[in-house]
Amino acid sequence: MFAEADLLGISGLQHLAFCERQWALMYLEAIWEENRLTAEGRLLHEKVDSEDCETRAGVRIVRSLPLRSLKLGLTGVADVVEFPLEGGPPCPVEYKRGRPKSEPWDEVQLCAQAMCLEEMLRVDVPRGAIFYAATRRRLPVDFSEDLRRHTESLAARMHALFEARLTPLPVWAPRCRNCSLVEVCRPKALTEQASAEMFLRRALAASLGGGASNFGP
Repeated sequence: MFAEADLLGISGLQHLAFCERQWALMYLEAIWEENRLTAEGRLLHEKVDSEDCETRAGVRIVRSLPLRSLKLGLTGVADVVEFPLEGGPPCPVEYKRGRPKSEPWDEVQLCAQAMCLEEMLRVDVPRGAIFYAATRRRLPVDFSEDLRRHTESLAARMHALFEARLTPLPVWAPRCRNCSLVEVCRPKALTEQASAEMFLRRALAASLGGGASNFGP
């Protein structure tokens, strides 16, 4: 179990799943750059958070609900949690500006919210939903055992990186184009620089006949 003072933000899981270096730049080095995508996401969450709680069609809709899990070491705020008035499990709903993704980056954040609710309320939360503003549709999410294990693994990894105060080296990938920190991270430039340095080390080692191991990896 984690102490209250050691809890980390649930929202960081989505950034960590997307890119460990992005998470470290944001949460270890406190670097943040806003672009069009992050601005649209911020405005969407501000709109959701500003609305009042309400009851609709037999469901109590609670917004901006504080969450925590001492087991996972996480804390945060759920955009929306729906509580059926006639019983049944609560349903967390996360709001995202874009479209569904091929990787479960958004799902792990929602799953962590569900696991927080389970620990806090001592109930099972088998599923939730993600509302994507670009499609104006809710995507149902089942919290499978695989997704839960993946979420637990990411939470543990996030705490390990936080304890080590370690910012991973950049690795260029196509997803970097949409990252708001791409100009700060410089993944292409630093990746190419590292590749050039490795080539020179190996070339020098070969010319001296000493093997690459004498000059690093």
